[in-house]
Amino acid sequence: MATPATPAIARTAGPLDGLRFEGSGPPGAADALVAEHLRLLGARPDGTSEGRFTVTGREVGEVCAGTVWGETATDEATVQAATGIMAVHGRRDGTPRGLAVDYAATATGVLAVQGLLAGLLARARGAEHITQVEVSAERAGLLTVSQYLAAAGAEEGEAAELAPGGPPFISADGTVFELETLDPGVWAAFWRALEAPEEAIRRGWRPFQFRYATACAPFPHVLHEVVRASSWERIRQAAGSSGADVCPLGSLAGRAAEYDGAAPWGLAPHDATYVPRGAPEGGPLAGFTVLEAGRRIQAPLAAHVLGLLGAEVVRIEPPGGDPLRGMPPACSGISARWLALNRGKKAVEVDIKSPSDRERLREMAADADVFLHNWAPGKAAQLGLDHEHLAVANPALVYAYTSGWADRLPDTPMGTDFMVQARTGVGEAVRPADEAPAPSLMTLLDVLGGLLGAEAALAGLLLRERTGAGVRVDSSLLGAADVLTAPAQARAAQGLDPRRPAGFRRPLRTADGWIALPDHAAIPYDVSDLSTAQALERLHDRGLPAVPVVTDLADLLSSGSISRDAHGAPAVPNPWSFA
Repeated sequence: MATPATPAIARTAGPLDGLRFEGSGPPGAADALVAEHLRLLGARPDGTSEGRFTVTGREVGEVCAGTVWGETATDEATVQAATGIMAVHGRRDGTPRGLAVDYAATATGVLAVQGLLAGLLARARGAEHITQVEVSAERAGLLTVSQYLAAAGAEEGEAAELAPGGPPFISADGTVFELETLDPGVWAAFWRALEAPEEAIRRGWRPFQFRYATACAPFPHVLHEVVRASSWERIRQAAGSSGADVCPLGSLAGRAAEYDGAAPWGLAPHDATYVPRGAPEGGPLAGFTVLEAGRRIQAPLAAHVLGLLGAEVVRIEPPGGDPLRGMPPACSGISARWLALNRGKKAVEVDIKSPSDRERLREMAADADVFLHNWAPGKAAQLGLDHEHLAVANPALVYAYTSGWADRLPDTPMGTDFMVQARTGVGEAVRPADEAPAPSLMTLLDVLGGLLGAEAALAGLLLRERTGAGVRVDSSLLGAADVLTAPAQARAAQGLDPRRPAGFRRPLRTADGWIALPDHAAIPYDVSDLSTAQALERLHDRGLPAVPVVTDLADLLSSGSISRDAHGAPAVPNPWSFA
């Protein structure tokens, strides 16, 4: 098959071509996503089955996958409450809040597709004993907040304050926008151009910088006041002169109108000679090597997932090691957040600015199965480390690039989580109709983008196993945004209100905490004067499966499902069970 000129928007090649699938049971976000992704990957629908997905084919036999909710957390709302998602998303506002999108179900669906691809790959390698995979929605929810959980269980406190506050900003003429920069000098220059007080500029940088880690940014309120006194044109000029990026909040209707119909990933195979390995001993990816040159969350999480499935992951770090290893809070001297994404990986220090070290990296890639990175657009080509360069020595390599925008939109800002949320209408989708649109300060797209990146790499590995081809795979934060908001975009495209109704997934305050009811359950009486225990007892007596809302993530660490790694850092359980 010829390599598409633009793999990010081309029709996805089919690692499941020739296979059939049956599914699913009761309709839901996870089931709909699994069916859609299996179709995009080439499988042909062939009837229905109750509550599970079964993929079959002559050469791979049969693999069955199911998604399960918990005994007490029985749907999206209650899983968000029980796993800490509501707590993290609500930090900006100071109270737990439910995401109005089906975030846990979306993650569960992606993990189910991963499990199917991993099981099919293992069977193609001779592991005929793998026939079933089950994905827990509760464990999927825990995985999405694993960095925040790790920090809550560290030996030391947070380096930045956990308190309400943060973007977006509102200009004098009503433009709601996000601001982004990774450089303290650029931050200072932007605010000086708007004549903000120096003390506020100085005090504001640290909480703004740490918002990716803490999901809140309690910088001085005077910075909001400075923006409210400035026109949007003046703000744009300040951004242009300083090098900062600003992005107005886009709408779901606008994103639906421009959506190009692309899959969340692209696969571009090319001719190669791949010699299949023997059956894996251990996880489905045992015996495979992944080279990861990732930064921040998206690519490191994708590689972490591949490692959880059994691959050996070798992390490429700069001379002196990854500086984020020292990001507080720490466990045994290593960043708890860093461990949440990178535990178990080997590390090799490579100076990619050095010609000799770049050649050493090419030699390492010659023996690898996957090379995965999320460098800035064009950097890999500039370094001579793009797919075409590494394929010279290893034509059968699966080259995986996880980007921000996938070159699918013109004039985009920096491709970071909050800017992609702003541009694509996620800020509108995550909040119900009675709340002003605002991107979540939980790293929704970095995490979902990492999960999609791992899904794409697994699809590439299976395509290679079945055809012998080398494969380039591309995924993006933009793809993650479109997957997450697909139901809302569909409503917008039909001329319907894309947002959920007022109060949707808003937890209920009790005398000593919060409770959450399943979606669409009506509360029969006021619980504000009852203790949480009393409210739950009365609701359960009425047959309503309400749950307490986790407000302190440290409370989850004694639940029994979360273990500790060799450094003493909390480690969430694997979301899949293979049999």
